Amino acid sequence: MTLRAMVVDDEPLAIERMCGLLARIPAVEIVATAGSGRDAIQPLTAGGIDILFLDVEMPQLDGFDLIEALARRGGAMPHVVLVTAHDYHAPMAFDSGVLDFLTKPVRLVRLERAVDRVATAIHQAGAADRVAALADQLAALRRTIESEPSDFLWVQRRGGSVRIDLRAIERIQAERDYVRLFVAGEDYLHRDSLTAIAARLEPERYLRIHRSSVVERGAIVGVRRRPTGSYQVLLKDGAVLPVGRNYRAVVLGLASNG
Repeated sequence: MTLRAMVVDDEPLAIERMCGLLARIPAVEIVATAGSGRDAIQPLTAGGIDILFLDVEMPQLDGFDLIEALARRGGAMPHVVLVTAHDYHAPMAFDSGVLDFLTKPVRLVRLERAVDRVATAIHQAGAADRVAALADQLAALRRTIESEPSDFLWVQRRGGSVRIDLRAIERIQAERDYVRLFVAGEDYLHRDSLTAIAARLEPERYLRIHRSSVVERGAIVGVRRRPTGSYQVLLKDGAVLPVGRNYRAVVLGLASNG
């Protein structure tokens, strides 16, 4: 039996790597790929896909949203294997053939196991059963993630993933749909919002100085006023960052309090 597979991920390198691994599994035929949840809807609606390898975190329509859209649609339903950079997205409660989880970077042995589970599940459940099970497991997954404490972050880099301790972040800079994290002389580009990352930091240790910048208080070595009347902060790594008008009072208060 050949499984017709689709790969959905917003990172082209991740799609390339997954397709390369799947090409080494004779039981799988890759019939479609998509770079976003929205682009995946049409081929999935057309049917004929047995197994969907789906990235969890994507802009606009993420993996969870796409699953919910498919479940609401009803009818033929592919088996879904979520692929995530965050190991806490894969609780043991979901160790089943209906819905499986792979953690990036995906290993061939683990991928083969997921394919075997899907092949077995296809013989054990009909489309309606899969829709119901998928909706129930998605709800449970959301509850698990919302209650899962985490003081680290997984970021993708050079085709793999790097674990970042949130307490080690020295500053964060917003860059359109991404943030750049500065840690121990290195910087990492991560798809998320500055507000979302800042909410996970210890408020007594970090200071928002601009709509595009959050810095560790201990990294600030100076505050200076420019001839234009605006302010800048000087950091111990040599960086000079502007202070937003709405954040000026907090920064000046920090300087005056020593």
